[in-house]
Amino acid sequence: MQKKATGSTKRTKYIFVTGGVTSSLGKGIISASLAKLLQSRGFTVTIQKLDPYINIDPGTLNPYEHGECFVTEDGAETDLDLGHYERFLNIPTSQANNITTGRIYQSVIEKERRGEYLGKTVQIIPHITDEIKRCIQILGNLHNFDVVITEIGGTVGDIESLPYIEAVRQLMWEFEDDCINVHLTLVPYLSAAGELKTKPTQHSVKMLLENGVQPDILVCRTEHELGTALRNKIAKFCNVSSDAVIQSIDADTIYEVPLLMQKEKLDEVVLRKLNLKSKTKLDLKKWEQFLFKLKNPKKEVHVGLVGKYVELKDAYKSIAEAFIHAGTGIDCKVIVHWIHSEEIFAKNVASKLNNLDGILVAPGFGSRGIDGKIEAIKFAREKQIPFFGICLGMQIATIEFARNVLGFKDAHSTEMKAYTKHPVICLMEEQKSIVNKGGTMRLGSYPCALKKGSKAYKAYGKVNVEERHRHRFEFNNEYKDAFEKAGMKCVGTNPKSGLVEIIELENHPFFVASQFHPEYKSTVMNPHPLFVGFLKACAQG
Repeated sequence: MQKKATGSTKRTKYIFVTGGVTSSLGKGIISASLAKLLQSRGFTVTIQKLDPYINIDPGTLNPYEHGECFVTEDGAETDLDLGHYERFLNIPTSQANNITTGRIYQSVIEKERRGEYLGKTVQIIPHITDEIKRCIQILGNLHNFDVVITEIGGTVGDIESLPYIEAVRQLMWEFEDDCINVHLTLVPYLSAAGELKTKPTQHSVKMLLENGVQPDILVCRTEHELGTALRNKIAKFCNVSSDAVIQSIDADTIYEVPLLMQKEKLDEVVLRKLNLKSKTKLDLKKWEQFLFKLKNPKKEVHVGLVGKYVELKDAYKSIAEAFIHAGTGIDCKVIVHWIHSEEIFAKNVASKLNNLDGILVAPGFGSRGIDGKIEAIKFAREKQIPFFGICLGMQIATIEFARNVLGFKDAHSTEMKAYTKHPVICLMEEQKSIVNKGGTMRLGSYPCALKKGSKAYKAYGKVNVEERHRHRFEFNNEYKDAFEKAGMKCVGTNPKSGLVEIIELENHPFFVASQFHPEYKSTVMNPHPLFVGFLKACAQG
């Protein structure tokens, strides 16, 4: 059957990244690495993630369930892979970059209620698949990108993923020369047999073919080198050219993957299959310089990350990556010590934290582990250890200071103790009438005005900044004068609402805490100033 080409005059190219055999193979990193290579060739590129779960977004998911919830400039609560996209490409994402099954069905049902399908039976095909296709094309049609890379969550064969694979099949038929599929699969090594096995890859491709999608490129995740014979075998059994069998071998750091993919010529194969010519000569010089500095630090610092989800490091993914960016920027290797706040008490806080160069108290929700965070902050304040608090970390720093310096022994946040005598942290006024939990926090980018002379101002080098938020509770301004008289300065505020954004302690090497999440804006090319300032203080200790 003759394929038909439709679409806009712009002819945005679409790359669909699917996965087989098992999850966690690294589709997000491969997508980001390919995007980086194409971007370095002069193309405008963005990446979106299609998540098969029925939640509207990951905002109400426990971090143990799904890892970190990443927040975009426009206030979307999204999958943590969007953080990788931004860190690699150095451009912001938006709500259009993360679509879930929940959002797809919600949109279709709302259309049905409005009567847009009047007289028709609403079905998976065409209504759900049409909505998926519409969401995939938003970035190309409205934002004018040359290439849109779409990562499909889960694995081929999952019931939840079937409508997405069907939508991909339709788009690859409709946009004949403008779509390709990159399929990520596993080539495991069996130590007993002493060889790599291609059968899982063959079965994965067979399953994809059963759904009507022929992969154009296979990216094979492996622990050992793929020889020519093995590549030819995979190519023959999976109907792809030998040069389209790409080896993705384990790397020391995710930031090495773009260079490994360049070595494998993934970008060249993609350009050939999409009939594109490089706009500029590939330039990864700055990326290579970053990688060299990452692997050859001049010194190291030990930082304690105090949180209650430390068993799952993905819960603090952006913070961990921000340490890498900022550390590399000052030629320093950051060794993160993951410390569970529930295991910190007054009697053991010194033994747990004494040998650290700095302490970061992480964001979170709820009362679990609060006492341990208070002890950690008290220790950092009294022992003059550089301290950085983020979101809840700032709120706990406020509570600790109120109790142990101002003498308000029962000071607390109304999140944990609704009727505390001294609510130094309280629910934001606009949050008091809200009942629904999903997507109702103070989300996205807001302005912050910094006081000249403060450590925050010195870090940023300017007065006006914008940062991303994700919270319901805030510093209670009724206590602002008492805090400032005692040496805890409110050095960053929202110019419209007066919301306290940053607090700093006088006469301390570095005691800074922010209500916003600076980690969301840290990228390889632009380490976040507050992380840089914190690590500089740690390195001087």
